[in-house]
Parts: sequence; structure tokens; C-alpha cells
Amino acid sequence: MQPFKIDISQSVLDDLQGRLEKIRWTDEPKNADWNYGTNPMYLKELITYWQNTYDWRKQETELNKLSQFTVQIEGTLIHFVHVKGEHQNSKPLLLTHGWPDSFYRFYKVIPMLTSGEDSFDVVVPSIPGFGFSDKLAMNTDQIAGLFGKLMKDILGYFSCFAAGGDLGAIVTKSLANQFPNLVKAIHLTDVGYPTGKEDWSKMSEEEREYGQFIQQWMMREGAYNMIQSTKPQTLGYGLNDSPVGLASWILEKFNTWSDNQGNIENTFTKDELLTNIMIYWVTQTINSSIRTYYQEAKAANSVEGLQSGQKVKSPTGVALFPGEAQFPKEWANRMANVERYTKMAKGGHFAAMEQPELWAEEIKSFFREY
Repeated sequence: MQPFKIDISQSVLDDLQGRLEKIRWTDEPKNADWNYGTNPMYLKELITYWQNTYDWRKQETELNKLSQFTVQIEGTLIHFVHVKGEHQNSKPLLLTHGWPDSFYRFYKVIPMLTSGEDSFDVVVPSIPGFGFSDKLAMNTDQIAGLFGKLMKDILGYFSCFAAGGDLGAIVTKSLANQFPNLVKAIHLTDVGYPTGKEDWSKMSEEEREYGQFIQQWMMREGAYNMIQSTKPQTLGYGLNDSPVGLASWILEKFNTWSDNQGNIENTFTKDELLTNIMIYWVTQTINSSIRTYYQEAKAANSVEGLQSGQKVKSPTGVALFPGEAQFPKEWANRMANVERYTKMAKGGHFAAMEQPELWAEEIKSFFREY
């Protein structure tokens, strides 16, 4: 295990600046807003800020205030944050991010979770294929296998809690199923979506309504999932080569999936949006991150399937934020052993960034019982 500091070469930043100075903008419909995808006016505003105001070195310094490490596990380099709680009885808590965010998803809540009498030792890995971990795309069972070994074999914890959202929620489910003696309880903001293999005739009316909603949502919003699950390499060349293309692909998701009341900056600052984008840009991991969808789909459709798709027996807390697809408790119970199901007042898909105080208090309240 080696201490790690982010230190991006100035040549990488100079290359980025050069690309931002030579943008070839595409045409756009009149009054496009967010109706065709990324809002052209806001994207241009963000890019101007990126060129003239945004300071990566400042953000790099802030990120380096977090205690970070790298370690090789089964030949894969894993980058992770490890901040110990201030209380002598702090409990280990593994937090797993999703896509298109990064370990940065949790930067606001780490101080909240590591302080107080009910503090945690917080561990936040970068999923392989993302950020400063190896550029190697894996399915959720493989990811969870590495993270379990990180907690048990590298950090020496005999038991832990785990939480996550988006892809991180599925990794967390797999972690609980693969390491039942290690994981005492888990917390999720997503529990898993319909796969098309369900027998809806055996489900409640609320579950059927939810299934119909997801089917309609996939037709409206699911194109990213389809291309990343089938032809990610085609997309990867453009996203890795163009900072504006990368920003557009990620920005649209942060707008659509957040609870921002019609203005993305009600939820995220420009610096936050760009720092998350920069983590992909400076590491050139957008392509490996989207290939994760391909690996997941391939494994899910195999004969063996995925442990992440099986019901979790460990005690599970679920926080359903209003910006998420509103799955009923009956659906959550099919996915996990739900001991706590809370409908939150505000927040969306990136809850730990959007509403850090609400998310952190919900985490503490649930795990306090265990």
C-alpha cells in the first residue's frame, strides 16, 4: 500500500487549454434548452469558465487534503481514499461511487462521516476503469471481489458497513453477497432496475406501475445505457479526444438525474461539475469507465449471472430521493433485506453531492442500529 498524491503534469493541462481554444462548435436548434440533450447555452458558459476561470491546481490541492493510497490487488491497481474517524470506536464504512461520477461524489460527506461519537473510518475506492485506478473495465461482481479484499486483506477490517448509489449500489449488493461475514449491513440509494425477465403478473399494482415507468424512461433516457452496453469503443474515441464532447456527455446526466428544480447550479457549482469531468480527462478513463457497462451486460446475460443481481440477505437501509425513479418498497424488498426505507424530502441521483447533510445523517441513523 503506497501513499498517493494527485499531481497532473503541466503538459496535460496545457494540451487541454489548447483544445479548448480550438473548439469547432456544432449547430444547434433554436431555443434548444435541455430538450435535445445538453443545453448549448449552458455548455458554452461552462466551457468559457473552464478556459478562463477554473483552477485545476486549486482543486488538486483540495483533493490532496484527503488521505489517499494505491495498492495492487490481484494485479489490479486500486486507488482509494482512507480517512479514519475521530472516535476511538469508529466503524469502517466502504463507499462506492457510480457513473458518470467518481470518488469525488463523496468529498463533501467525508468530514461529516468521520466526525462525532458515531464516526466511521471512511474508505472510498475508485472503481477499476475510473479515475486513478487501473484502466480496466470489470463487472460488478469482479469489482466487489477486489473491494472486499481491500477491506479485509489490505486494511485488516474484520467487519464493515458499505453504501453506494448508481453502479456503486450494485457493487455494494454484490459485496454483501460475496462477503456475508465481512459486511454487517448496507445502505443503498438504488436497489436495481427491471431486467426484462420479471413476471409482472405476480407483482403488486405499485410494482407494475413502476415497471411501466422504467420501460418508458428507458425509451426516453436510456440511449446512453444501450450504446455503452453494446458499442462503447465507438463512443470512446470522441469522448477521449474532445473535452467539450466529454463535458457534454457527463453534464447532461448531472442535469437530468439531479433534483435541481430547473437550474443545474441549484445543485452543483461549476467547479464541482468541472472537477468531476477533469478526473476523467486527466486520467483518460472515460472509455474504460463506459466499457464497464459492456462487461456488466455480458456477465448479466451469461449462464452464471451475477451475484449483484441476487437478493441481499444483509440488513439493508434504503433512502429514496425524489430525483430518483420512485420504486415502491415492495420492489426494494425483492432486491434486499430492507430494514429501513426512507423517502427523502429532496435530492437526486447524486445524493451525497446534492444533499450531503441529509444523506450523511440518514447513513448515520441507519448504521447506528448495528
